[in-house]
Parts: sequence; structure tokens; C-alpha cells
Amino acid sequence: MPERVRDAGVSSHGSAVRRQRRTPMSFAAALGLTVVGTLIPGTGFLAAGRRKLGLAVLGVLLLLAGGMTFLALSRQREVLHWFVQPDTLMLIGALLPILGLAWVLVIVGTYRSLRPTRATPLQRIGGSAVVTLLALVVLTPLAVGGRYAQVQKGVVENVFAAPESKSATRPKNATRTDPWAGQDRVNILLLGGDGGKGRFGIRPDSLQVASIDTHTGNTVLFSLPRNLEKVPFPAGSALANAYPGGVFNGPGDRLEWMINAIYEDVPAQNPGLIDSDNPGADATKMAVGTALGLKLDYYVLINLKGFQQLINALGGITVNINTRVAIGGATDEGIPPKGWLQPGPNQHLDGYHALWFARGRYGADDYQRMERQRCTMKAIIDQADPAKVLTRYEAIAESSKSVVFTDIPGALLPAFVDLSMKVKEANVTSIAFTNKVIRSSNPDYELIQAMVIRAVKASTNHGTKAATPKPRASTPATPKPAPTKVATPGTPPPTTPAPAADSLDDACAYQPAG
Repeated sequence: MPERVRDAGVSSHGSAVRRQRRTPMSFAAALGLTVVGTLIPGTGFLAAGRRKLGLAVLGVLLLLAGGMTFLALSRQREVLHWFVQPDTLMLIGALLPILGLAWVLVIVGTYRSLRPTRATPLQRIGGSAVVTLLALVVLTPLAVGGRYAQVQKGVVENVFAAPESKSATRPKNATRTDPWAGQDRVNILLLGGDGGKGRFGIRPDSLQVASIDTHTGNTVLFSLPRNLEKVPFPAGSALANAYPGGVFNGPGDRLEWMINAIYEDVPAQNPGLIDSDNPGADATKMAVGTALGLKLDYYVLINLKGFQQLINALGGITVNINTRVAIGGATDEGIPPKGWLQPGPNQHLDGYHALWFARGRYGADDYQRMERQRCTMKAIIDQADPAKVLTRYEAIAESSKSVVFTDIPGALLPAFVDLSMKVKEANVTSIAFTNKVIRSSNPDYELIQAMVIRAVKASTNHGTKAATPKPRASTPATPKPAPTKVATPGTPPPTTPAPAADSLDDACAYQPAG
């Protein structure tokens, strides 16, 4: 026999002998190694003698694990940015199911490589059941993750402003590289009312401004009463010319004189005066900003009709109730409430009861509601537990589409993600302009603006080394005499000294009324 033929025959025979010499594996051992090969892909192929395939799969696993560990330890911000960018979310939504299918193929291949050739029919059925279960365990979370990514993409695209959207008040020169347009603070108007995108016939029940230091996250919340009157518009603006002396319609329904009527009345009375997708929101931003002496950058409208759904999706909120709060009822019409939220510390409320905690009006005034609304916002921020958000994410995301409306551009969401992380750990104070501070029918705007300046300076200096903050466009301007500041006969100005900003922890603590 020729030498090469003989050598080839020996080599082939040796390989066959090595394959035959592999120790026979029991069915139980094969299933056990399949489970191990599922948890650590590649190890099952190594146990079956398929060395090259096992090392290749194990190498891919190590690369993925190393990359994820690196991202988790040193690139958390970048990872969070992915979840607010539609293009990245689309890619994640496609890749996760593909990764799941690849993993399932590894599980099936591992079992087939380890399965005894003489398995009984019952063992084959049991093995197939175990492999199917393992495949479902692996594939389900990845498929759900892919679906969540697509849902999140829909939220970003539906809730936040598109590049082509029109706004008369939004910063013009904000970019991805300079999201705050050179400002040291960003000022956001927070509205609560029964309305939404394209629905201008609403009257906000809640008007608050969050003034946030873009460097530290320190925040001041300013709460204005919905019945604030004689609200000025920016001097020289088209709105100031249309409403000289502030928002005051003269004789007639006094409800039309209040600040919460601007959202509905300005677009109805002066259509086309503001070039905006939501002229009511822009008009309200200008009025509130002028009253406070701040330039407001963005607005966020919370549709209270969907608020209940959102709170339920979050699993409820826990608040301190200091005085009983009515559920329903109308004081002026003599309609009694359906029930009451009783005083007590750490009251856990579902969506229905949380809505009435924020809105309950019977037997209470607007100022008490303002206090409760501030505490409701604080509870949502503090108690948005990541685990709850993850397990209820789809319900939260779907409710958000009908609850939140804003002119914040989607392109700036990565910057807002970074800012929200700072706010979570920063100092949050608040000022509520209640009847203890101002007279809503004849407000002292010089006093309001002086209080705003003091609170913003204190917030800017808190926790920083800088003694004097560098002035920017978004910081309060020097207050100017408001043209609407006319004393009403027989109504002296408030004599109570203007308070400094208070801590929300103190304002929302359990302090039951006597």
C-alpha cells in the first residue's frame, strides 16, 4: 500500500477511534450540561467535544459580557441616552430579538450535541420539553426588551416636539452640543389641566415653574395661584399691545380675568396673533414668565384626565395628609363630596385618590390645593422606583402618550436625562405665592420678582464655590414696576414679610392641623 494512503487511513481511523472513545453520557448529565450551556453558552459544546465551536461561542459571550460591564460601570449616561433617541431604539428593538434567536439556536445545538444516541422515546420527549422551556426563558425577556424599545420610540416621537414644530417662546439657539443655549438655568412651566395637544379649550388647575441650575441640578419650584389677576405680558410684545395693562377684560365674568384663562382666551380672542403649534401654552409661558421676572424656556402640560392612569401604572404614591381632602363636591353649588381622604402620615393612594388629593376643592381654597399639588409632584419624583417602572413600563409608556404634552425637542432629551439625574440628587426648594404672600386680585409683581431673584440666587450658590453667579439670559431680570400695580381702595397690601424658599421635605411633612 502506498505510504500516503496508509497514513491517511491511519489518521481517519484514529479520529474515528477518538470519537468512539468519548465516554458515553447519561441522559441526566446531558440535560444538566445543556442547562449549564444555556447559562454559559459554549460550555456545552466543549463538553460534547466540539472544541472550535465551543470556543467561538464562548468568545462571543465574553465579548458581550465585557462590553456590557464596561458600559454599566463607565458609560451609564451614554446608555441612558440610547433610550431617548428613536434611531438607537429602533436598532435595539431589532437586535434584541435577533440575539434571542441566536441564543435559542445555541441551546438546541448544545442539546443535540450532548444527547445520548440511545435515548428512550420518553427521554426524547422530556429533553425536548426542557429545551423548549430553556428557549422560552431566554427568548422572552429579550423579545420583551425589543418590544419596550419600540414602545419607547413611540413615546419619544409622540410626546416630544419634532424639529419642524413651531413655538414662539422656545429657545432658538439650543443644540445638541449646547442644549441650554449658554444659560446657567433652564426654566420650565409645569401646567396641570384637562386638555392636550391640539386642545386649547382648557384652564390649567396648576401653574408651577421649575427653575433648574444646569450645572448642579439645584431646583426652585414657583407656584402661582390660578386666580392671579392683572398678569402682564412682555413689554412691547404683540400680546402686551392686545392686552394693555395686563390680562383684564373689564366688566363681565371675573373668571376671565384670571391667569388660567389665558390658555383658552388668547387663541380664541386673537387667533393668529402667536405663530405657534400651541398658542395658548406660549401665551401662558409669556405671562407667567413676565410675572416672575424669568424667561421661560419650555412647558410641560400634564393632562389630569390621564393622571389617574399614570399613577396606577406607577403603583400609586405615598403622601402625608394633614387635613381631610374632599372627593368630589362643589362648595358654591352646595353639592356635598362623595367621600373624604382622611388625615394621616404615609397614606398610600391609588390613581383615583391621588387625583383627588391634588385637585380636591370642596371646603378648601386654591392655596391649599397648590400645596397639595407640589407634594404630589414630589411624591412622583421620589417614588418612581426603577424596578416598578420597568415591570409596569408598557402601561406607563402608553399612558404617557395621553398624559404629557410639551414643546421640549426630542433632540435635546439626552441633555434632559443628564439634568434629571442631577435634580434627583440636588437641593429642591419651593415658593408658593399664596394669599399669605400676595393678594391675587391685586398682586405686587415687584415683590414677586424680588422673591424670585432671592430664591434663584440662593439655589445657584447652594453647594457651589462661586460667590457670584455669572448672569445669563435665563436668570431673573431686575424687576421693573408693573404697569398693573394699582392699589385697590380698601385693600391694603400684605403685611407678612416675604418668606424665603422652603424645603419640599418640610412643606410636605406630616404636620396635622390642630
